[in-house]
Amino acid sequence: MSYENRWQTVKVAVENQIAWVSFNRPDKRNAMSPTLNREMGDVLEVLEQDADVGVVVITGEGSAWTAGMDLKEYFRETDGLPEIAQEKARREACKWQWQMLRFYNKPTIAMVNGWCFGGAFSPLVACDLAIAADEAVFGLSEINWGIPPGNLVSKAMADTVGHRQSLYYIMTGETFNGKQAAEMGLVNKSVPLAELRAEVEKLCQTLLEKNPVVLRYAKNGFKRCRELTWDQNEDYLYAKLDQCLFRDPEGGRAEGMRQFLDEKSIKPGLQTYKR
Repeated sequence: MSYENRWQTVKVAVENQIAWVSFNRPDKRNAMSPTLNREMGDVLEVLEQDADVGVVVITGEGSAWTAGMDLKEYFRETDGLPEIAQEKARREACKWQWQMLRFYNKPTIAMVNGWCFGGAFSPLVACDLAIAADEAVFGLSEINWGIPPGNLVSKAMADTVGHRQSLYYIMTGETFNGKQAAEMGLVNKSVPLAELRAEVEKLCQTLLEKNPVVLRYAKNGFKRCRELTWDQNEDYLYAKLDQCLFRDPEGGRAEGMRQFLDEKSIKPGLQTYKR
């Protein structure tokens, strides 16, 4: 399916089961406006139902991933609106930036090609995986604008980076690069910008080789388990295992065991079963 020119502020191209989703406001360093937030919600819903899409990659046009929330369109121009209109803009931002992305039914990868500031940290951490360019610039600059971090930026940092590093960058507003982001666990890996797309494509291919039903339950189960007790986790994860077996049209567990035990054609610790 072609998505050319379907959205105003987001570009989508599907190639070899990979959906390349690009924030498309390069003149604004892809700052997230109410329009972009509304369109990203639609994009994610459409791609989730597209059988030709196996992995979703989120990146940015030009020199930025996204510079965060659009200060003019998201904040100043909504300040004079009725409270209900402001709430609508906030709800549309939250909907895709973490409510949908955190438990999205397909693997998601943030491909951070450039600037990643402020509100960008919410969708960055909500994506399952993240690969950054060494040259990318990250920053929690809200303190410099006279406001504390908004949305769930602080939660995103606390869940991925940890106490001291999070507070340092939240309180100083200093920037850091892709290599530093990888060292502190904010992204999985950092590579030179010229190698970024190839590195992400390689990761996509690894994910596409996996059983999609099992992959969905594995990644979402991990995210749920962080919020549950040990006893709750035992019940939840075994229930998801049973659900996975029931819903998996490939019969992945049986096929994997057959190839390992009977054919002796795979080594599960080193390779996936042949789909």
